[in-house]
Amino acid sequence: MISHILLQAASGGGGMSTLIMLAGMFAIMYLFMIRPQMKRQKEAKSFRDAVKKGDHVVTIGGFHGKVVSVSDKTVVLEFENGKARVDKSALSPTGTADTQNIETANS
Repeated sequence: MISHILLQAASGGGGMSTLIMLAGMFAIMYLFMIRPQMKRQKEAKSFRDAVKKGDHVVTIGGFHGKVVSVSDKTVVLEFENGKARVDKSALSPTGTADTQNIETANS
């Protein structure tokens, strides 16, 4: 069996099999790399579009805050010591916000 495969490879015939192998490798790469990344991007976009006033969120930098107002591209977050306007793309869809009140945590 192995000698038959080696003889086929040595003869140079197999342009169609090479094409099929390349197509198979592309299909595997699509299924394991490209498709899951597209799904994560879609979920992140739907999360960021669903953010509303009063939600507790985490930024990609690790800041926990409460949403004060929302516009098309930015949100205003209230932190322990003030407020900041951040881009919606800076909100982490995988982070879980700490909803514990700061004053009660220090007591």
